[in-house]
Amino acid sequence: MKNELLKSASYDLKFLLNRGYRKKGALNFVSNKYLLNKDERNYLFRRTFSESKSQSRRKKLISIDEIVGRNIFVDGYNVLITSEIIINQEYDSLVMCDDGVIRDLKAVFGKYHMDGHTQKVILSVLNLLNQHQPNFINFLFDSPVSKSGELAKLTNSILDVQGVKGIAETAHNVDYKLVKRSKAYDGVVATSDGVIIDRAESILDIPYWFCRENNCLNYLE
Repeated sequence: MKNELLKSASYDLKFLLNRGYRKKGALNFVSNKYLLNKDERNYLFRRTFSESKSQSRRKKLISIDEIVGRNIFVDGYNVLITSEIIINQEYDSLVMCDDGVIRDLKAVFGKYHMDGHTQKVILSVLNLLNQHQPNFINFLFDSPVSKSGELAKLTNSILDVQGVKGIAETAHNVDYKLVKRSKAYDGVVATSDGVIIDRAESILDIPYWFCRENNCLNYLE
């Protein structure tokens, strides 16, 4: 996807967004102009934002060093899916976006299935966070997704074995609860979901720090 066509398409989309055009309409216009396929449209949708939107979101991003003693509210599927891609070194499925966060391009959400890698990914996320001594970690998984209860149960068992203060649970409205709890308890939300970023006050991009740790930032556009 890293080619001149997409660079031009991204430039045009940002141009329109900077002038107040709605993203859906602007994306359709640009995609039709450049005859983009579904994957290329997804790339633009997840990567490209107006300058004002990008700046607003970037201001909310905090360093992982700033989570000491704070409560962390984790957007479970969002973080696990992207972190798993990094751990599996599938860097071509990742993109550094205009608003400062790393997103994956696989569109797995809603179809996520636990497998032999799941426990390793959860443990890796916990180890990364624990190095910086948060007060409490709350994982939230979308209950409509199949096996969410099992995933929360697995996460709770890992929290227990590792002696980490925290809890994993399922919820119907994860976005709402992440924002509400983070504000109520002066916490940090770990997510790359733009809707949540716009409503929350402090954001931690766990996949970004995984990439830093694994020296893979240079692979991202």
